[in-house]
Amino acid sequence: MNIELFIAKKIYSSEQGEKRVSLPAIRIAMAGIALGLTVMILAVAIVLGFKQEIRNKVIGFGSHIQIANLDNNSSFESEPILLTDTLYQILDANKNIVHVETYITKPGIMKTDTEFQGVVFKGTGENYDWDFLKEHLVKGDVPNYYPDSLGGGLNDRNEVLISQYISDIMNLSVGDDFLSYFVGETVKLRKFKIKGIYKTNFIDFDKIFVFTNNPTLRKLNDWAEDQVSGVELKVKDYSKLEQTTEDLYYELQVLDSGGSGYYVRSIVDLYPQIFSWLDLLDINVWVILSLMVLVAGFTMVSGLLIIILERTNMIGILKSMGAANVSIRKIFLYICGFLVIRGLVWGNIIAVTICALQYYFKFLKLDPDMYYLASVPIAGNLLYLLLINIGTLIVTMLMLIGPSMIISRILPAKSIRFE
Repeated sequence: MNIELFIAKKIYSSEQGEKRVSLPAIRIAMAGIALGLTVMILAVAIVLGFKQEIRNKVIGFGSHIQIANLDNNSSFESEPILLTDTLYQILDANKNIVHVETYITKPGIMKTDTEFQGVVFKGTGENYDWDFLKEHLVKGDVPNYYPDSLGGGLNDRNEVLISQYISDIMNLSVGDDFLSYFVGETVKLRKFKIKGIYKTNFIDFDKIFVFTNNPTLRKLNDWAEDQVSGVELKVKDYSKLEQTTEDLYYELQVLDSGGSGYYVRSIVDLYPQIFSWLDLLDINVWVILSLMVLVAGFTMVSGLLIIILERTNMIGILKSMGAANVSIRKIFLYICGFLVIRGLVWGNIIAVTICALQYYFKFLKLDPDMYYLASVPIAGNLLYLLLINIGTLIVTMLMLIGPSMIISRILPAKSIRFE
């Protein structure tokens, strides 16, 4: 039988606890543990949610991987690539690729009677995944350019999907028409009708992208049926994004995209400034975690010292009966362990409750112009929750080992008379 654990349980569950002088200090220590854990869980949940939301929005506009012409130089006025059977065979052979879609981009100038705006028209193929834009749709509907499953024929090819930002700037709504000018060797004019309006709050993308169909832009560029600006790929496992991009890069080096090589880039390569900014958020999380663990540890240290002070008489009696310092220290460390666990339980309850309320009711709002989100995002991760709890418990208990050594300096003869 573990005698230290038995004594610790008896002390912890003593019915005379309400009369202890140390009760307020113990409650403060447990509150420090609970508060620290609550802040840590909220910090991780918010940063994870923020990174996930921003990443999903960037991927929604550009997918996980893009294959384009090597001569494009990041220009929306792109050179075409050829859609060959060999290209599709290489993509089909990669097990991490779950979706393939083609696109064409072309800059244009939207014009109404009173306003004009420079935008980028993005053409979509019959396999285009509209789920992201449907999720952020505020008016109307997404265009249905390909009415049958084979994509054999266009339906309402002049319909487009614009953002709420462009809608406000141009004073346009669903059902309105506008003209667009495309400048090249000659200036070409096309008339479009608004089918729907989306709003992602990601102003860097909302202010430029207008969605249309590939055949319309292909005709403007005088391209053949097997020519597009690029191919967008979605992967099954995001953690293997870099490896998948590298594999495709080397596999496509042997192919020709119609006079130039294929250029394979991941979404991280396309928008490095955004993902570098998101990575910097991890530093903030580590700072918060470190500070909160220290705060929780020091409050528990003060609680331990007060408990030892209150139990000095008991320590003297145990020593006079032959108990070793190590054994007595274990008793008090067990007591502190019970208190830390109790604080962790309350911290989890408070943090999870706040996260759940924010996730479902979104009562904490943000300025979309500054944060790209309308409310504070929350993302749950059970593994991180367990690691935070285990890490807090371990670090706090390790911080208590040093202060517990004060027990070895307590003399039985004096401590038995201690009141």
